Amino acid sequence: MEPIMQEARPPGVILAGGRSQRMGGEDKGLRLLGDKSMIEHVIARMMPQAGRLAINANGDATRFAGFGLPVLPDPLPGFPGPLAGVLAAMDWAFALGAHRVVTVAADTPFFPADLILRLQQADGPAGFSLAATGDAPDWHPTFGLWPVSLRHSLRRDLLAGQRKVISWALQHGARPALFDTVDDPFFNINTPDDLAVARLRHDL
Repeated sequence: MEPIMQEARPPGVILAGGRSQRMGGEDKGLRLLGDKSMIEHVIARMMPQAGRLAINANGDATRFAGFGLPVLPDPLPGFPGPLAGVLAAMDWAFALGAHRVVTVAADTPFFPADLILRLQQADGPAGFSLAATGDAPDWHPTFGLWPVSLRHSLRRDLLAGQRKVISWALQHGARPALFDTVDDPFFNINTPDDLAVARLRHDL
């Protein structure tokens, strides 16, 4: 397999397509962290790292209109999970002429400022990497660098019932991009208690 050339600033997609059931069904990304919404913090952290940005979200897209970014719904019905958001990201990036796309989660506002560089450094011959911490490793699969050439395989496998991000990614050559666990860079906010912790951390 020919190595995939690095793109200096690949496009990025913020995954906000979940149903936020543990947050009472509200959009987690729109909850305030300091004087900004979580998704604003994510956008600000992505802007220096990525090329063009978009948001993957379902339902009424106008709730994200203030951010000035394209909103990409899942291409498959029924909320099939984060892999559907990845497929939306792949389809969008392909239409831009990009070879790869980076995804990040809307509920993880403290992710590394060198995320994309580290993903690129770890990508291997398949041009495919996911963030991880520890030796096991502990995967953070919504943070990944995905080859858009895999979009047809992903669509087929989603239609066949595949929902396991790590399983699918490893089958297609993903490698871990290892990050330190100091300060828990992939702390994600799923519940009101998590949001309270994040607000304390933000205020430090």
